[in-house]
Parts: sequence; structure tokens; C-alpha cells
Amino acid sequence: MADRAIEPPQLEPEQELENQEEEEQLDPEVAARRAAALAQLRTFGDPVLRTRARAVDRFDDALRSEIAHMAELMNDALGVGLAATQLGVLNRVLVYRVQQEAPVVALINPELEWSGKESETAEEGCLSLPKVLVEVDRPVHVRVRARDEQGEQIVVEASGLEARVIQHEIDHLDGVLILDRTTRDQRKEAMRALREAQQAA
Repeated sequence: MADRAIEPPQLEPEQELENQEEEEQLDPEVAARRAAALAQLRTFGDPVLRTRARAVDRFDDALRSEIAHMAELMNDALGVGLAATQLGVLNRVLVYRVQQEAPVVALINPELEWSGKESETAEEGCLSLPKVLVEVDRPVHVRVRARDEQGEQIVVEASGLEARVIQHEIDHLDGVLILDRTTRDQRKEAMRALREAQQAA
């Protein structure tokens, strides 16, 4: 099958990875949809988040339904990326969208083929780690080979926020969390925030 390259979109630098709740009040309907979506996601402590997902070998309607469901949940949760493992599904599938007007991109069996030498440290949040923001250093430019939902091979060359989101979601598929990618001090602070969030729930 022929490779299909996806051009990286122009990114807005002020966007955050997997948007945390905005400080200003959300519209009640949006807030309700977000809460319902977040309730379906696995959170810190669930062993599935530490499990490596399996490669997908069937590109059928069930897979396309799974991708559509993931995209809907990601949008409702106000996130910019979501991995199947965050729903407890051990398939190597991720979806992302780093701009509101851009289409959702699904990557199946993604492999990081190349990453540039330039790296950047930025705050990342995660829908599976409520109330946590930690600094993570990642390559600024990456090339990823994957399949689309039809099984066609695609190559994504990404920079900036798009590259960061893809790497974050691939980490999820490998059972790696942002807590594993940050400093010891930030990890301790994050664990404290997670404990407080669990006690408040």
C-alpha cells in the first residue's frame, strides 16, 4: 500500500496538551458533557494504564466505531488527544486534534520512526491524571509511521504541539505516563495532587 503523507497543521502555541479545565466557568451543558466523558476514562491507579497495547490486525467497522467513540469522548472531555488504553481497550489506537477546526486524526499501530535533536520542555496534562500538570521534555519534530482506519499506511511529520501530543499518546500505548517523564520533585507534587483529587471524589 502506498504511503500517504499528512501535512502538519499550523499550530497555536498557547494550546495545552489535553486541555485541563478552564479557569473561567464552563457552559453548564459543556461541563456536563465533559464530566460524562471523563467518567468513562481510566484514571491513575488503573493497571491498564501501565499495560502495553497490542497491535491491531483487523481494520473493520468495529475498529472504525471504536475510533469514532474515542474522537467523541476526546472532544467532549475538551482534550486534544486520547489513547485506546485510557478507555481500557488494549489496542494500539490513538486519536488527536490540536486545533478546533481541524479534523480528528486516528493513528493505528503508530511507530516513532524519527525524532529531531531539538527538544523542548513544556507543561503537559492528562485526562487520566486529573488536576496534574508537569513539565515534560520532548523532541520538537517527529516522524511517525502508522495505519489509518482503512488500514492504509500513512506517515505523519509533526512539529510543536502536534508532535508533543502524538508522543504523549504513544507513551500511553506503551504503558508510560507523564509522571515517568518528569522530575522527581514534580512527580512528588503530582502524586500529592492525585491523592487530594481521589480523597475529594
